[in-house]
Amino acid sequence: MISAGICRELIEFDQGWDYIQSMLTKIKRILEGLPEPQFSSVEYMNVYTTIYNMCTQKPPHNYSQQLYDKYKEALEEYVTTTVLPSVIEKHDEFMLRELVRRWANYRVMIRWLSNCFNFLDRFFIPRRSLLSLNDVGLTCFRDLVYREINVNARVTIIGLVDKERAGEQIDRALVKNVIDVFVGIGMGQMNTYEEDFEKHMLRRAGEYYTRKASSWLLEDFCFDHLAKAEECLRRERARVSHYMHSSSEQKLVEKVQQELFEPLSNVFKQKVSAEVKTLVQQAEYAANNQASDRASGMLEQVLVTKMIELHDKYMAHFEDFLIKNHIFHKALREAFDGFCNKSVSGNSSAQLLAAFCDDILKKGGSQKLSDEAIEGMLEKVVNLLAYISDKDLFAEFYRKKLSRRLLFDQSANKEHEKSILTKMKQQFGGQFTSKMEGMVTDLTLARDNQTGFEEYLHSNPNVNPGMDLTVTVLTTGFWPSYKSCDLSLPAEMVKCVEVFKGFYETKTKCRKIKWIYSLGTCNIIGRFEPKEIELVVSTYQAAILLLFNSADKLSYSEILGKLNLTHDAAVRILHSLSCAKYKILIKEPNAKTISPNDNFEFNSKFTDRMRRIKIPLPPVDERKEVIQDVDRFRRYAIDAAIVRIMKSRKVLGHQQLVMECVEQLRHKFKPDMRAIKKQIEDLIVRDYLERDKENHNMFKYLA
Repeated sequence: MISAGICRELIEFDQGWDYIQSMLTKIKRILEGLPEPQFSSVEYMNVYTTIYNMCTQKPPHNYSQQLYDKYKEALEEYVTTTVLPSVIEKHDEFMLRELVRRWANYRVMIRWLSNCFNFLDRFFIPRRSLLSLNDVGLTCFRDLVYREINVNARVTIIGLVDKERAGEQIDRALVKNVIDVFVGIGMGQMNTYEEDFEKHMLRRAGEYYTRKASSWLLEDFCFDHLAKAEECLRRERARVSHYMHSSSEQKLVEKVQQELFEPLSNVFKQKVSAEVKTLVQQAEYAANNQASDRASGMLEQVLVTKMIELHDKYMAHFEDFLIKNHIFHKALREAFDGFCNKSVSGNSSAQLLAAFCDDILKKGGSQKLSDEAIEGMLEKVVNLLAYISDKDLFAEFYRKKLSRRLLFDQSANKEHEKSILTKMKQQFGGQFTSKMEGMVTDLTLARDNQTGFEEYLHSNPNVNPGMDLTVTVLTTGFWPSYKSCDLSLPAEMVKCVEVFKGFYETKTKCRKIKWIYSLGTCNIIGRFEPKEIELVVSTYQAAILLLFNSADKLSYSEILGKLNLTHDAAVRILHSLSCAKYKILIKEPNAKTISPNDNFEFNSKFTDRMRRIKIPLPPVDERKEVIQDVDRFRRYAIDAAIVRIMKSRKVLGHQQLVMECVEQLRHKFKPDMRAIKKQIEDLIVRDYLERDKENHNMFKYLA
């Protein structure tokens, strides 16, 4: 057998390096623009092969380490003798241009050498954990050139940025290329860019916009300033996109907002707050000087209208001047806090807005608007509602008003009712409007239920309620809570109730009916000596009047005993029948107030020019009842939030628990810290939580 092999000639270090050095000289001449033919592929392969052979020879002729060191020395020699002198001899923009040119040439040189010395990068460097050839090149430039010129370069760049802010044209491409040097020197890290350029640039931007804000604030406030501020921000974003690193955008935006937007927004907020305060003071003054509740209510309507107009005015300015920044919108919201989250003449803004909506949506309201105008006004109310912290309070007042419009057929337009619910649902979520939507749906189902009742009576002739009866069946969870005593109905009414119960049991045996007599109405015929008059009264009023079919005279205590009325309810109802405009009953003694010693008899001589009259009950201030309901619902909500948080976290400190609870509930209402603390204690008593025995500020969840 005959074996053959290739005998490779041994390359001594000096011999090999002289050849490599000649190629280095050639590339330097090419980069300097001196007459020199371009590299041929044969020359490139010869250099690569020479280095490869020198690195793969057997010791002591393996020159990998020596070549690695010589690579670094060659770059240092080129940088110190050629690159650095050419850069530092120039100034200002000329220096920047030379820096950019030298940096570009240097990168070409590194790339060419890295390709030629590729064997070192692939095998020798990883085994010795040395810097890569590219990193060696960048480190060399950083230590010998960048550290000498970066301060001058930064000062010149920031000066150019200042000129551009002042309206001058600058060479953006040049600025971008210099900033790329700051980024590239970091070798993949942003520390160098951030420390040597970005923080100085941000400080200068802050100083510039502080001066600009101060000069604008010397003038009277105008929306043009806000528009100019937004234009400044737009230009700063453009600067980042044209020549800065993208990581600087958010920091620069925050700096502009801090130094320019916030001072302007504070002045804007003060201006709007003053207008809001003036409107509130005018309304309170006028309300305190009005004699009637109706006049006071009208003033509240006027106040809400003026608030909407004021808000509308500033929102129109925002649109006209294309102002979209959240800081200015936040300032507007905080300015309206003087109305939206404070009481006006004892009424919360939530109550005022609910009453305002009711006035727009009910029949006979004071707002005489077209359908299109109503839609626009409802949109504006919902926008203003977004500023209110206690949205749950508004929702409860609104539900009270909505229930009366629906149950007593007072809605002017059903489409408007649905429209505002849609707007609120889009703004605040489905949970906010779910009960209100359920109320509207209930009325549709109730009409179908009434139709079924009428068909039931028609198909069962032997079942006769004795009078016309309309029953509205509602779902308890959707509707507001109503006070209603367990009224002992007169015989005429008992029969009606029993007939309807019989019908309802044919439909379902799983549901229980609870009668809310306080919401019922009756049409009864009063046979007076002058003439018969149809009386439109509440169920309670009708029950009292029907007692006089079997008795000429009744005492206060007898009426209470027969009907099982509470004292407060009896006083209110008897006052409406004997002391108000229509005196259907004669009271002895003849006084303006009801007392337990009074006696009542039917006023047979009563008459009126109308053949049909409605006898109203004295108005009830629902505010206290609504606030009590809301407080109760809030306790439930706080309990649920605490349990959800603790079930998830198992162990949590007091402060963290309170903060997370506030965060969960802030979209519904602003929880009171004392209320949260009280519910935590309550949950401990009910064995949902326990305190840590060693740290009383820590709580544990008990599964």
